[in-house]
Amino acid sequence: GFFYGLSMKHETEEDDQRRMYLIFTSVTQYLLLHLGTPYLYYFLSQMPVMVITAVYFVKDMTDNINVVREMGILNVKPGLRDIVLCIIMLLVFDCYYPLTSDKFKENLMIYEEETGKKVEIIQSHGGSGGQARSVVEGADADVVTLALAHDITLVEEAGLIDAGWIDEFERDSSPYTSTIVFLVRSGNEKDIHDWDDLIKDGVGVITPDPKSSGAACWNFLAAWYYAGQKFGTDEAQIKDFMSKLYGNVLVMDSGARGATTTFVENGQGDVLVSWENEAISTVNEYPGEYEIVSPSISILAQPSVAVVDENANKNGTQEIAHDYLQWLYSKDAQKIIGEYNYRPSDEEILKEYADKFDLDMQLCTINDFGGWDEAYATYFKDGGIFDEVYSN
Repeated sequence: GFFYGLSMKHETEEDDQRRMYLIFTSVTQYLLLHLGTPYLYYFLSQMPVMVITAVYFVKDMTDNINVVREMGILNVKPGLRDIVLCIIMLLVFDCYYPLTSDKFKENLMIYEEETGKKVEIIQSHGGSGGQARSVVEGADADVVTLALAHDITLVEEAGLIDAGWIDEFERDSSPYTSTIVFLVRSGNEKDIHDWDDLIKDGVGVITPDPKSSGAACWNFLAAWYYAGQKFGTDEAQIKDFMSKLYGNVLVMDSGARGATTTFVENGQGDVLVSWENEAISTVNEYPGEYEIVSPSISILAQPSVAVVDENANKNGTQEIAHDYLQWLYSKDAQKIIGEYNYRPSDEEILKEYADKFDLDMQLCTINDFGGWDEAYATYFKDGGIFDEVYSN
């Protein structure tokens, strides 16, 4: 009883009270035993603490089971529940903002009235590569929205997503985009304006690791394309440029959000190579402390969305999963996307946010690298170009 009391959660005042009561009762009765209580009284004296311990233990176990059930980990037979739509997202570039909008709630209410079913939406946020692996390893996602088409391809190759998913929705199944920019501290002390400035002596760069972060892959390719425009077909000079850039990297976190934390909260580095939407959010959150620098050349980052067909068919969510992703292309959703610092894929709506985004920046695309499968094999596989330039 004493040790169970020590291990109990104490998040609320009520938790603290029952925890302290259990510890006090255990200690008191332990002392009574060793002060000579006859055995009969010993057993009687233990009854309260045994009952209290059993009640609390059963309650905690029930709470834990309910939490697991709510996360969608426990399998529930179709037909025995209302619709639960599980969406697994990239942490930094997720699309949960439309889920909180009045327009989405309106449409959801109409759907519920028409079908007579209550819809519960479960969200999971994390690094793109890790999220893809979690789905492959059994996470019961109906929908994925990830940083790279390559990460969704991994789920497809596991047999969970039907072939041709990239053509299921408009614009390569990318309802929103972003690009790569620089975030610097107010005043831009190191005078950083373009990729060339990131290789100068004394400039501390923060960018995540391409081996674990989708955002970092976009960062690398944007810098490589800039160097390619500068040095032409001289690959040796391009690699030298990239080696100097990564030689200035102080910390390579496993993901984009970790890199932002390193730069903003931990105060490391002079420049963060960042998603544009993340940089805008940081400037808004810390007014007067940071500035955004748009390089002359960057890349059109296209996070992708897909229905996880195997899970959606099993869970009976195929229709609503498809409808949700299709809704992201609607005028209402595209405007919400723009308001929350992501670039709408609808060109007309994107122009409405010209004051927020640098629409004059030259942007290459993943097609300039032969598509994601070819780019990943060339640059980021073990022994690829990133390993070569980083080792130098």
